[in-house]
Amino acid sequence: MSITLTENAAKHIQQQLAKRGKGLAFRVGIKKSGCSGFSYTFDYADEVKSDDQLFESHKTKIVVDADSLPYLNGSQIDFTKEGLNSSFKFINPNIDNTCGCGDSFSVKEKI
Repeated sequence: MSITLTENAAKHIQQQLAKRGKGLAFRVGIKKSGCSGFSYTFDYADEVKSDDQLFESHKTKIVVDADSLPYLNGSQIDFTKEGLNSSFKFINPNIDNTCGCGDSFSVKEKI
């Protein structure tokens, strides 16, 4: 199982952790939400919990809880800026469909 970051995402996360003055990783997960079933969650982790999986990409740590990991396995996270908007974008091989607004997704049956 793996989750990776692009260089842009890693740089942004490192900058945000430095601004916060604390934190050891970027926490990603999923929650049931939206019209398609799931949406991504993002936060900064100050600790690694017992059911977390820890990954590292471009010298930046990523933490994922055990329940979210099967839905995120093989994903790459990018950070993009378009005009005044900036956001994290997932390249997730487990997605079957996304909703029209792009905020939620459904996953393939194998999970």
